[in-house]
Amino acid sequence: MSQSAVEKFVDLIIKSDSPYSDVDRIYVTNLIFRLIGDGFGESTEDSSAVDLANDLVDLAIEHGKVEDSITNREILEDQLMDLLTPIPSTLNQIFWNKYQQSPDAATDYFYHMSQDNDYIKTRAIAKNISYETKTDYGNLEITINLSKPEKDPKAIAAAGRAKSTSYPVGPLAIENEGYLGRLGYPARSNHRVIRMMINGEPWGFQYSPYAYFGEHAIFLNQKHVPMSIDQRTFVNLVDIIKQFPHYFIGSNADLPIVGGSLLAQDHYQGGRHTFPMMKAKIDRPVDLGIDGLSAGIVKWPMATIRLVSKDANKVVNAANRIAETWKNYSDESVDIRAYTDGTRHHTVTPIARMNDDQFEMDIVLRDNQTSDKYPDGIFHPHQDVQHIKKENIGLIEVMGRAILPARLKTEMKEVEKYVLGEDNQIADYHKPWADELMKRDHFTKDNVEEVVDEEVGKVFGRVLEDAGVYKWDDKGQAAFDRFIDQLK
Repeated sequence: MSQSAVEKFVDLIIKSDSPYSDVDRIYVTNLIFRLIGDGFGESTEDSSAVDLANDLVDLAIEHGKVEDSITNREILEDQLMDLLTPIPSTLNQIFWNKYQQSPDAATDYFYHMSQDNDYIKTRAIAKNISYETKTDYGNLEITINLSKPEKDPKAIAAAGRAKSTSYPVGPLAIENEGYLGRLGYPARSNHRVIRMMINGEPWGFQYSPYAYFGEHAIFLNQKHVPMSIDQRTFVNLVDIIKQFPHYFIGSNADLPIVGGSLLAQDHYQGGRHTFPMMKAKIDRPVDLGIDGLSAGIVKWPMATIRLVSKDANKVVNAANRIAETWKNYSDESVDIRAYTDGTRHHTVTPIARMNDDQFEMDIVLRDNQTSDKYPDGIFHPHQDVQHIKKENIGLIEVMGRAILPARLKTEMKEVEKYVLGEDNQIADYHKPWADELMKRDHFTKDNVEEVVDEEVGKVFGRVLEDAGVYKWDDKGQAAFDRFIDQLK
């Protein structure tokens, strides 16, 4: 006999690692009724937690418990999913018990649980467009991000009338764990954070709900302090990979333009993915005068120094030497200035990982100057490529994975029609680029999508070159070598 969505959802809750067992069946059923209104509804063929939660939200709307809006649906869905999610203390106990088996076992459990309870929006992520493009630096990864939820017009209007609140202080604050959500702020009832110590300080470990790569993890400082890059950063990164040697871990830079979008909260990103930069080879070795440490300039569009040693302390010390030297280094022959009018412009983007039994860290040099010619940033995507990418180049893109805006999905279809000579609604800002493509590429209906995709990938390669402080020409590399000389 087929069951209702309520009955099936109760079964899932009781079978999960939630606090509830079979003796709690009636109580759990009534918990659901509190959220959706009384009544089991009709029988259903759905069996997945996500589908059943959607059915229950529909029942709640039918019963008049909530109005039908994107915000209300998300909040109620996450409340329902919270019922089949372990409470934080139980989850942490399970995680660290599994960690005694292996770090992989612990993260596998947490990752799959975060998918099963729909905190990680796997269905939305599956909508993203992803492919690779060959370049002189290896294959770059191109993604068009379609997974982020659309804006709710009702929520936008209501948020303008709502009383402002500063709780939680931001999207990466640990106080988001279990937060109901509100107009203009995401629901997090089913969100969980693993507690851990990093370099003797309390941190949290969670996954990104709209992951940009495999097991996209976030490590967040439990204190509400801004991003900073210093020796503590390098020690922290090494400490994390000691605890999770199967993950890479990196930090966005700590300055605007060259940093991420959340500079107000100290945090790092990591996960289980091999990015194009990690596959890039050493162009030439560098002698930093540290026994047991090898270093080299990476053949990569952004100026990168790779450090490798079995001794983590040697990697940390070398990374700190590079960062501190770079912070105060100028070379006006290539537009590099550490300070203008007392404002600091230099920082680094560090990325750490284990490579067999060795600690490996890439240090990417960043400079956030602006000028009359380049008001958005001298080492930022220049105006002629901003029709494809104009946002900051953060950690993920530094490593060779483009996160391109959703608008490109439809806009590139119009570009395809334009280069084929068909009726189109191409955006004006794409026309100069499309005209150049028509001069050098031969387009047919069979190849147009593939060629346009490839050309988008080439533009992303140019974006990274724009962001690189030392260009891959004789002048740029000679300047890079002058900086290296300062490290010896």
